[in-house]
Amino acid sequence: MSASEKSNAAEPEVVIDKRDGLGLITLNRPRAINALNHPMALTILDTLRAWADDDEVRTVVLTGAGERGLCAGGDIVAIHDDAKKAVAHGDSPYVAADSPSGRFWRDEYILNALIGRYRKPYVAIMDGIVMGGGVGLSGHASHRVVTERSKVGMPETGIGFVPDVGGTYLLANTPGEIGTHIALTTARMSAGDAIAAGFADYFVPSEHIPALLEALRTADADVAIAKFAAPAPVSVFVAQQDWIDSCYGADNVEEIVYRLRNDGRPEAAAAAAEIISKSPVALKVTLRALRSARAMASLEEALNQECRISAASLGTHDLVEGIRAQVVDKDRNPQWSPATLSEVTAADVEAYFGELGDRELGLVAPKDAR
Repeated sequence: MSASEKSNAAEPEVVIDKRDGLGLITLNRPRAINALNHPMALTILDTLRAWADDDEVRTVVLTGAGERGLCAGGDIVAIHDDAKKAVAHGDSPYVAADSPSGRFWRDEYILNALIGRYRKPYVAIMDGIVMGGGVGLSGHASHRVVTERSKVGMPETGIGFVPDVGGTYLLANTPGEIGTHIALTTARMSAGDAIAAGFADYFVPSEHIPALLEALRTADADVAIAKFAAPAPVSVFVAQQDWIDSCYGADNVEEIVYRLRNDGRPEAAAAAAEIISKSPVALKVTLRALRSARAMASLEEALNQECRISAASLGTHDLVEGIRAQVVDKDRNPQWSPATLSEVTAADVEAYFGELGDRELGLVAPKDAR
């Protein structure tokens, strides 16, 4: 190991800095595009709890080290190891909920809920790649800033998983059926798309981010951001919302695919092709989760449902196979089981929504929730 590698290994995975009224949280795994693991989530959780009553912190800012992005998501290689063990042992969702990955998700979802209710301005700099767990750290913030480099998404159905970290709540509350399109195809949102879909609030050119961070030390978040914000770019998804709404308004995934294939527009046909490449059971569970989340009154309620789904997912073939194909072996050729949408039964879907008894997440929205 070289001297530089030893230096990098010694650096904390989350850098905490408190100066001039600003609490700065920097995800610091640039080689992994700042992928989130359990110790990182706990560090952020403890820090936010401490800063909530700290008069020396006026505003909290979340950013990521390196040039590639804020956060590429959770550390799914570790999840793959736990999933293989769960499948081999035939673990129930109740048992899986107490596995290392299950405990990570639990604390991560508690963190997501805390961010969503944080009493101080929480500014998320969503520059570059922001996927999965990265959305959980930023999408519930009070001030969400995207740049021309932002690529925001929930890629879970591509690895046999289901959007979590409060993603179902965000996706379910997009205009029309844009969120359903994003969830089922794993489409990436540009800055304009993210703002239109309700995943972000402000567009700031990346060249101004350093100056924005400095301004946040002396000015309130709204004032500082307004100084550098520019008009949001056009959203492709909003421009295509007529066919998105008509196709994705169906009650089941098979009908959605049918409508997309018969719409006549190449974008719709491409969306159908994307969907059928994903895990059939994950697609059906995702659609049900989104429809349920649309009727939920709070982020906490959606996170409770996601905790059940995640625990159930850990013991499934498709999560193991999806991560293997996309991340471990990288052959991009997952062999899903069931292999087709028509083979996924109602019982297969229902199994993801069973309660976890005394291992329920159990989050409750505060009575004075904003």
